Amino acid sequence: MRCSQFLRLCGIAALTVTLSACSSESGKTPNVKSGEGSAEAGKAETPAEGGGAAGDRPKLAFISNNPFEFWTIARKGTEKAAKELNADVEFRMPAQGTPAEQRQIIEDLLSKGVQGIAISPNDAENQASFLNEVAEQVPLLTQDSDLPPGSKRLAYIGTNNYLAGKAAGELVKKALPKGGRVVIYVGKLDVQNAMERRQGVIDELAGKEDAEGPDLGEYKLLDTMTDDGKQEMCKANVEDTLAKHGSEPESLCLVGLWEYNPPAMLAAVKGAELNGKVKIVGFDENEETLQGIADGDIIGSIVQQPFEFGYQSIKILAGVVRGDKSVVPEGGIMYVDHQTIMKDNVQEFWDKLKELKK
Repeated sequence: MRCSQFLRLCGIAALTVTLSACSSESGKTPNVKSGEGSAEAGKAETPAEGGGAAGDRPKLAFISNNPFEFWTIARKGTEKAAKELNADVEFRMPAQGTPAEQRQIIEDLLSKGVQGIAISPNDAENQASFLNEVAEQVPLLTQDSDLPPGSKRLAYIGTNNYLAGKAAGELVKKALPKGGRVVIYVGKLDVQNAMERRQGVIDELAGKEDAEGPDLGEYKLLDTMTDDGKQEMCKANVEDTLAKHGSEPESLCLVGLWEYNPPAMLAAVKGAELNGKVKIVGFDENEETLQGIADGDIIGSIVQQPFEFGYQSIKILAGVVRGDKSVVPEGGIMYVDHQTIMKDNVQEFWDKLKELKK
């Protein structure tokens, strides 16, 4: 059955959106600071409950791109927003992290009458056509990773992934101030956030935009290795790197762009007894990554605010479903600030994270 036929059979009223939300050129892009969604002030802008055809409790959904720990924090954000905004939220994590699973989840949700969806697309370019059809039926947000320009999604909520990648590049420069060799690890390179983070890293190392490598000024990009979202494959990739390039470990830096990459990288480095010699730079706040930073085995990590991804997504969807389009950010983008975590601030951050997970 074609997607358009399926969506019509779902019996969901089409939502016509006349906002210029998909253009990132108009208006000022709002930024979410640390902890905004958990602040009492977050309640002040709650849309009036019970308004619009959706009734008192909008049926909303939040879909991740994989099942890793990162998303359990986003779930906390959706739960808080759902409670404050009197909404029902289905939180779905595809077990294998594939576009096919995401499509099946969406079709299931639409058949149940869900009225708004926030998704982290797994293969933005190839999913765009399907997700544009979904956006013609219900309000659609992207979070964590965006669709290509010109899509019909209402807004993107998440990190400025290019700038976060540049922050990771700054950590590489701190680890190897006189230059060195770099290998980048990530699940997939056809995901928008992976592409943007990688470009940020290599641009920072090269000292210019649109760098390509392998030569990046004083640094050399040896490889970019993908693992299809599988932690064990990432570990095997690192083992292969160390076998080929580990003879001079002090000049080698490994950069992991997704949440599970740094723990896999560290496991391989420890297995080769090169921890403390091979430099590791990561992304996100996996417990093993934070412990590695505290132990001095990982230089640092660029952490996001997945709680805010969840909270802000549900806040916007609930408002739109109730007829309040003013909740959509100007320009269709809401950037959520990232943070650099190193040994000097890891414990403070970790303590706050533990409180957030309660």
